[in-house]
Amino acid sequence: MKRVVCLMLFLVCLISTLASAQDEADAAVRSKVLALEKAWNQAYKLGDTKALAAILDPNIVLIEDDGSLKTRAEFLATVKAATSNEEQVMPETLTVHVFGKTAIAVGVIGVKGKSGVRRERFIDTWIEKNGTWVCVATDATPITHAGS
Repeated sequence: MKRVVCLMLFLVCLISTLASAQDEADAAVRSKVLALEKAWNQAYKLGDTKALAAILDPNIVLIEDDGSLKTRAEFLATVKAATSNEEQVMPETLTVHVFGKTAIAVGVIGVKGKSGVRRERFIDTWIEKNGTWVCVATDATPITHAGS
């Protein structure tokens, strides 16, 4: 009986330690993806296509806010430095969910442009590829109702 109790205590401690290690790993991934999302916004704002190319997978599935699909090359060709009259992206919220070697970033951005201000909800899918996190899919959807 004493042996069973000791074994049970050992298993509880082991599971607790493993869970704690996984939580720490998930937190590290969350931090990395949050930093990459921030870098994406900054690079977009500055028109830095080289920085964007480094974080967007060559085969990214990129769905624009109008529902159209673009390749990475097509997207990068549209990127230019923002001026006060041109499009600017202002992040409002961002949450990262971690699933092993995959992370999903979900958030809301405000987009200020020539046609006024609009808000979009986005979802970005990140994977770890050869030790580097890259975005493999992104979708932006206009928010057309109040209270989001």
